Amino acid sequence: MSKKNILLVLLFPLASIAQKQPVDYVNPLIGSAPSTTESAKKHSEAGSEMKGQIVPAIGVPQGMTSWTPQTRATELKCIPPFYYNDTKIQGFRGTHWMNGSCVQDYGSVTIMPMSGKLNVNTTDRGSDFDRKTEIVKPYYYQVNLKKGNIKSEMTALSRAGFLQFTFSQHQDNYIVIEPNSDEGEGFVEIHPEKNEIVGYNPVHRIYQGFGKPAGFSGYFVIQFDQAFTDYGTWKNNDINAKSVQTQGNGQKQAVGAYAQFGNKIVKVRIGTSFTSLEGARKNLEGEINHWDFSKTRRASNLAWNKALGKIQVKGTEYDKTLFYSALYHTKLTPRVFSDIDGSYTGFADDDNIYQAKGFDYYEDYNLWDTYRAVHPLHTLLEPKVTADMMQSLVKKAEQGTWLPIFPCWNHYTAAMIGDHAIAAIGDAYIKGIKGFDIKTAYQYMRKNAFEVNTNQKSYEEGKGRRALASYLKYNYIPLEDSVWQAFHKREQVSRTLEYAYDDFVLAQVAQKLGEKADYETLMKRAKNYQNVIDPQTGYARGRYSDGSWIRKFDPFAQRSSFITEGSPAQYTFYVPHDVEGLIKHVGGQKRFIEKLDTLFDQGYYWHGNEPNNQIVYLYPFANQAWKTQAKVRQIIKEEYDISAGGMSGNEDGGQMSAWLVFSMMGYYPVCPGTPNYVIGSPTFNETTLNLPDGKQFKIIAKGNSIKTPYIQSATLNGKPFTEKFITHQQIMAGGVLVFTMSSKPKGL
Repeated sequence: MSKKNILLVLLFPLASIAQKQPVDYVNPLIGSAPSTTESAKKHSEAGSEMKGQIVPAIGVPQGMTSWTPQTRATELKCIPPFYYNDTKIQGFRGTHWMNGSCVQDYGSVTIMPMSGKLNVNTTDRGSDFDRKTEIVKPYYYQVNLKKGNIKSEMTALSRAGFLQFTFSQHQDNYIVIEPNSDEGEGFVEIHPEKNEIVGYNPVHRIYQGFGKPAGFSGYFVIQFDQAFTDYGTWKNNDINAKSVQTQGNGQKQAVGAYAQFGNKIVKVRIGTSFTSLEGARKNLEGEINHWDFSKTRRASNLAWNKALGKIQVKGTEYDKTLFYSALYHTKLTPRVFSDIDGSYTGFADDDNIYQAKGFDYYEDYNLWDTYRAVHPLHTLLEPKVTADMMQSLVKKAEQGTWLPIFPCWNHYTAAMIGDHAIAAIGDAYIKGIKGFDIKTAYQYMRKNAFEVNTNQKSYEEGKGRRALASYLKYNYIPLEDSVWQAFHKREQVSRTLEYAYDDFVLAQVAQKLGEKADYETLMKRAKNYQNVIDPQTGYARGRYSDGSWIRKFDPFAQRSSFITEGSPAQYTFYVPHDVEGLIKHVGGQKRFIEKLDTLFDQGYYWHGNEPNNQIVYLYPFANQAWKTQAKVRQIIKEEYDISAGGMSGNEDGGQMSAWLVFSMMGYYPVCPGTPNYVIGSPTFNETTLNLPDGKQFKIIAKGNSIKTPYIQSATLNGKPFTEKFITHQQIMAGGVLVFTMSSKPKGL
């Protein structure tokens, strides 16, 4: 080393000049504790609504299997495997939890190290740990288990995980393997000659499934870097030494296997699959065919930095943590479901094994939530991922005969309302995404919108739009029509509003494909929102089949039977496709603004429920963009922070985080299915999008600070910019959007 370089190192130590990467800002624990925000406390009713329902997911973006410390043993509805406030770790789980949701984990397996006496009971084996010494990164997790003083480390790629345990004792060190089957159908088998344990955990359905088998399992192949000194299986806490196989018979038995080791450090690598043990083995060999833990950790780190680095920001360290943690959360589901060779099990009742050629097959779509901002964010940053996700929806429709509404665990559900696969596919197509079969997609999108499913059995399974017959007959869903074949059984007004929006998006697709008659019909149906928003009160309101409005009516009631998870006042603003028409329908701009102001100023806005997410961006349509600019900043401040409780209610597949990512950049996709993003107020001094074709789009906010949320003027590529929205095409073309910020609203 030259004298000059030695001097530089002395003057600027390497630690101080090393530049932080995007992944270094991510805190995976955000959203894993009950929410601390006021709106969540006020509006949440179910206990799960108070929680972000986030687990710290270790792996890679959209990975098939993530790894998380386990503090809860179940695969029960609305119970994730990790809660921040829990004090004991029961093991380390290969999980398929849908991030931030209220569904269930499935096909999971847990691995737990222990020293001393062998204890296979899930709860009793739990160990205290020191939160202060815990390391939690998207690509790496480390914790010291106090029981036995065991250093535990995890990293992972998409289909394979890598765990490393450092024991402080030199004997009686065990690793326990448990497939987490609540139904008691788990299977494990030990191959001591291979230093290997394999098994599976059959998947079951909720919502439309009513606990029935999903037709596939979560398979795992676990390999160790050394021979076992002892081994055995267990069932319901009864340990069977030297036994090499056990399986539950469906009577709620807990089953598992264990192995004993003599060395201080034990390395464990795990392949997972949804097709077979052979698939799990191939996935392991294809992704982690070595025993170098650091090598896998570096590969996971690189994958996250590549994904998160699509957006670069300049601002405070706090805001970067908030932003990149949110961006991380948007990249957990939908998950890759196909094996490394493209194999995947057929959708719904189709048990054939298919080959995904030229695309990855995805599963677990929180579509009621994620069509709003998660999928538009993928479309902006990851066009190939979006194309694969849309093609996966097409394949589901082909194999199941209907386009799914809310596909989970590779099956139909009617878990939520709406028909938003149409919105996700339509938005991708309208924004120019290539690489999926839009013509086949349109056939099934159209089928969902125009054909009533008269087959009672398949309708109960979740195929077809709920209450479509009434919607077509009345141009709204009357209060008499409850949907008993769905998890949400009434909610007629919300269904009508969401179908009107879906019809609008489908109309845009029809127009682009040259389907003129469909376009005209669907555009008429897109006005159906007018039939459930009472022009006299100016609020969404239940309506009977004879046209009369429900008499007992409070627009601010936190729950109404005809509204989904919210109030009529909140759902009044769910007309993203025709805000100008809504303004006229409720009595003009002045009355519209008064209603918006009432919602925000009197505490009726509930950010934690997704139908509210676009509301703050509606002020520009009534020529009061400055209120959007101020209130977006306020929502970011009040509804998000970087603590474990810093999520305003359920994350719901990344939607709450996607809202934050867009809003901190300075714009939001109010109406997916159109190419427009409504301008808000950028958080950062500078934001750079590194676009897929090598171009860059920069947003510069001059004079930006906490005290300057208002946009005084703007230029796009040096020319004056006065629009209330920027288009997808303008962003993808690259360029520079410059805002001049102020502490006072423009013109006031």
